[in-house]
Amino acid sequence: MASFVSTRVGFAALRANPLRTLLSTLGVVMGVAALVSVLSLGDGMERYARAQIDRTSSLQFVQIGALTTRVVDGQVFPRPDVRVFTPDDADSLAAHLPVPAEVALMMTGGALVARGDAPPRGAVVVAATPAIAAMRGLTVAAGRFFTAGEARSGAAVVVLSHPLAAALAPNAAASLVGTAVTVQGQPRQVIGVLAAGADTATLAAFVPIGGAAAAMVPVAGPRAPALLIHADSVNQVGAVRQAAERWLAAGDPAWRERVRVSSDEFRLGQVQQGLLLFKLLMGALTGISLLVGGIGIMNVLLASVAERTREIGIRRATGARRREILLQFLAESVTITGAGAVFGAGLGVAAAFAVTAFMRMRTRATVYAGLSWSTLAVAALAALAVGLGFGIYPALKASRLSPIDAIRHE
Repeated sequence: MASFVSTRVGFAALRANPLRTLLSTLGVVMGVAALVSVLSLGDGMERYARAQIDRTSSLQFVQIGALTTRVVDGQVFPRPDVRVFTPDDADSLAAHLPVPAEVALMMTGGALVARGDAPPRGAVVVAATPAIAAMRGLTVAAGRFFTAGEARSGAAVVVLSHPLAAALAPNAAASLVGTAVTVQGQPRQVIGVLAAGADTATLAAFVPIGGAAAAMVPVAGPRAPALLIHADSVNQVGAVRQAAERWLAAGDPAWRERVRVSSDEFRLGQVQQGLLLFKLLMGALTGISLLVGGIGIMNVLLASVAERTREIGIRRATGARRREILLQFLAESVTITGAGAVFGAGLGVAAAFAVTAFMRMRTRATVYAGLSWSTLAVAALAALAVGLGFGIYPALKASRLSPIDAIRHE
């Protein structure tokens, strides 16, 4: 009951000085608004950066390739025991990954692609499982991509990149679907043409992995398909690589002599470090804003203690304990920060969405504010910490006043 009375007295003191309360609350409003807007902008920029990394770099890829040669006394010799991965290996590896990831079996080579009596065109042949389409962001403009069954059986089908289709049939690339072309002298039915911009500018043909050997120019050494893993995010690349190495060790304890697992770890570390530094920098800047608001609260409460010294003395003389005086001033501080946090959060969210809208208008970049419950929780906890941290000293000062000296204070 006494605690309730102390809290009610604190609220009454805030209502008695509305202008001073509003000014002190304004500092917290601006601090919380800055914190929420910067965190939301930071999350949005991070999502945009990760999306760009996914589309334009290989940082999210882990590759498992068989070693086709070995070095003996400084001389390079072909390996007699080359590890040949299969679609079953791709399915098994995908089942052993601890996080969602796409796994494809892939092999590349060159070939001559021709249509009718027209001169053949040199193209890059990508023999793979269907997962390669999603991993590379390939979009089929006409027709379809080959299926898992066609990949296993090595069906005589081919999907042409838009540049290659345009080279074979100028002004009528989509009309190639359903027709036949020759890939390295072997006839294949065109079942799909990729959209313009969905692949690189090179001439490329995608064929099922089962028919890889017949679709490429023969080479002296053995060709071995590689397993390609695409992690959902940059942060998951390390876990994906470790899981892949455990999968290899389970099937072959001496796998390091026959297989190489590679990922762009150096650039990956740079990206992760850059994202972390960005968050720390933004947090430090917004922390300064919130700190300024906390100092304003402390100044207001110290002035309130000085003005109400006689009132505090009378309360102490009539039986109020130090704990109740302490609670009274802490209630004032938390009330100011609580109200400031609510209004500041709304202002920060509005500012974040307004800034990202301006960025999209000026740069046409698809950047959106990344508002989340964790951002609001951080802002609320930060405001509460500021209210308690900067309100504790004035509250302690008020609770430690001697009743006699406080009553005699003018």
